[in-house]
Amino acid sequence: MMEIKRKNKVLITNYIFKSVHTSKVDISHNLGISMPTVLQNIKELIDSGIVEEIGDYQSTGGRKAKALSIVADCCYAVGVDITLHHIGLVLVNAKGIILASVRLKKCFEDTFQYYQDVCQTIQEFIENNVKDTKKIIGVGVSIPGIIDKPNGILIKSHALNVSNVSLQKMSQFLPYRVKFDNDANCAAYTELSAGNSSVIYLSLNNTVGGAISYNGKLFEGDNYKSGEFGHIIIAPNGKRCYCGKKGCVDCYCSALVLSSNTDGNLEKFFDELKRGNPDIKDVWEKYLQSLALTVSNLRMAFDCDIILGGYVGGYLNDFIIDLNKLVMKLNLFDYDASYIRCGKYHMEASAYGIAMRFIQEFYDTVE
Repeated sequence: MMEIKRKNKVLITNYIFKSVHTSKVDISHNLGISMPTVLQNIKELIDSGIVEEIGDYQSTGGRKAKALSIVADCCYAVGVDITLHHIGLVLVNAKGIILASVRLKKCFEDTFQYYQDVCQTIQEFIENNVKDTKKIIGVGVSIPGIIDKPNGILIKSHALNVSNVSLQKMSQFLPYRVKFDNDANCAAYTELSAGNSSVIYLSLNNTVGGAISYNGKLFEGDNYKSGEFGHIIIAPNGKRCYCGKKGCVDCYCSALVLSSNTDGNLEKFFDELKRGNPDIKDVWEKYLQSLALTVSNLRMAFDCDIILGGYVGGYLNDFIIDLNKLVMKLNLFDYDASYIRCGKYHMEASAYGIAMRFIQEFYDTVE
């Protein structure tokens, strides 16, 4: 009986969270839960400070219902994105809204001092943006690499040039629950939470990665290595990849392929592209051809939607038609390329994604 009661409360809480605002009648009707049960659970959620009434809900007639919404400041989560040269931080409230974000220059080092400095930065970020730090339910850390989450080990990160690193080195400095995950998985989570069931996420950052979602759940592989799309070979005997092979996707589709032409500044690359710089245009056309080949191969292998994210994904909306045309020349099995979409989140995707895991867990375990 208690399990059924808890399950109902979880269903109701998640429904309110995903609806932004709703009514008791809608909850009862759409979840198939009796009105007395809904009323009791709503009362408990209001008393616990998780849900609030925010005014009148839209009505087709009769007495107006009270609109229900999540209390925005009932909890917070922090997401941290670690890259070779930067750290990015986001603060997310209980409604999944980013309240603050910052991106700082910080070169990675597998040293005591580095981890201590990063954690000090996280602490200052929290203290500067949250009045009641007891409401922080967790800090999530996104890292480019293969992570053994049960044992808290960064098995391998080509991007950071480290192997077999205990993640306890960082978490020991933080007085919060800490989670670690692969950066592409974190970024993919932001898109999958929007309701996509089976989808491929291609992360076009300074290294190329990805994630596979099957029936709404991330498929991580037997050894946590799934989605390493950056090391699929698309040009045999081509450019030498940092992994040691030749012709990997990473050599042709990473953000560095573009930003290396504008002093490491990706935004400047696209500014120059829009200005019609012929040299930049030539680089971009070659990049799109390689990306089209990669996308076409992924479509043939998985036959599902493909989301393009990461740093480059944030700029692709303006060029999606050009990419679609190139893909259609390579793929004769589809009638169009509507399965290709750009991600909603750009530089903050990985940090936001892992922060949102804490927020979702909060609603899935409400009592």
